[in-house]
Amino acid sequence: MKKVYLILQNGQIFQADSFGATGDITAEIVFTTGMEGYLETLTDPSYHGQMVVQTFPLIGNYGVIPEDFESAHPSLSAYIVRDICEIPSNFRCEGNLSDYLAKTGVIGLCNLDTRALTKIIREFGVMNAAIRSELPENMELFTAELSLAALSSSVDQVTCKESYVLNPEGEKHVVLWDYGFKKNMGDELIKRGCKLTVVPADTTAEAIKALNPDGILLSNGPGDPSDNKGIISEISKIAPSGIPIFGICLGHQMLALAKGAISTKLKYGHRGANQPVCYTPTGRLYITSQNHGYAIKSETLPKSAVLSFTHVNDDTCEGVEYADIPAFSVQFHPEACGGPKDTNFLFDQFMNMMGGQQ
Repeated sequence: MKKVYLILQNGQIFQADSFGATGDITAEIVFTTGMEGYLETLTDPSYHGQMVVQTFPLIGNYGVIPEDFESAHPSLSAYIVRDICEIPSNFRCEGNLSDYLAKTGVIGLCNLDTRALTKIIREFGVMNAAIRSELPENMELFTAELSLAALSSSVDQVTCKESYVLNPEGEKHVVLWDYGFKKNMGDELIKRGCKLTVVPADTTAEAIKALNPDGILLSNGPGDPSDNKGIISEISKIAPSGIPIFGICLGHQMLALAKGAISTKLKYGHRGANQPVCYTPTGRLYITSQNHGYAIKSETLPKSAVLSFTHVNDDTCEGVEYADIPAFSVQFHPEACGGPKDTNFLFDQFMNMMGGQQ
């Protein structure tokens, strides 16, 4: 393994060994607390353009299992772990993680103190970081430029290029508005007998209405929701149509923005499969899987909106139900594979809004 350097914008440096692909990159660095599901993390399009630190220390022990992928290939820029297992053991394994990352062009770092790194991100918040094979000669100038680098994740880079249909014989017809959707999101609807028409992020409201769907699913995706002004405008046009709408993660945020709410960036986000939320009507708690760095400001929701879920740790908005349109949304992932499925019933709620399962 080759020695490389991880440089944070606050000037702190970690020496590490590289695995997978090699190269110099700059990206936003975040951490995720999942103890399992690293394949789902790697292939989650919501991580587009980010360096992801895995807090669980041993990664790669069950190898690469394509059946567990959430998308065709990784969208993240780098994957940072404490220890990488080069000899995995699993009856479904089709290779090791290092070879997979090399094949897909993702830079991997290992043999560094991920606990210390995570504590830095928790204290200072998500920040820009760089991976370099050599240390810069002028570190002060380098970190100054690093802190000013404008980095962003893009829905355009992870959405499908053209529409396609899944399970064409399904009874209920759902348009899945693709901002970087995870495979299991579609699988949950197919299990319930739905035909899915997956459409690109830049699809217009009129084009979606023309498909005559029974419901619309607004998917997850990467980045700052407020950057997607064109998509938000189209959501605002289709919201009054009477077509049932279910928003998840980025879809949840953009639906709220379309209804006049305001989003804000969290200090270090919610990423992992152990995020507690409270269902406000009953006070019941659920453990959820999440991956987001932004949240909707609860106090900016319109009068027609009811705050249905809140995050137990910081009281941020985790779910909204709308009284003036047939729509609801959640910040977390009820379809979570590699994570808890406590809230999987929300897909049944969506089915009921569309007239029930056939």
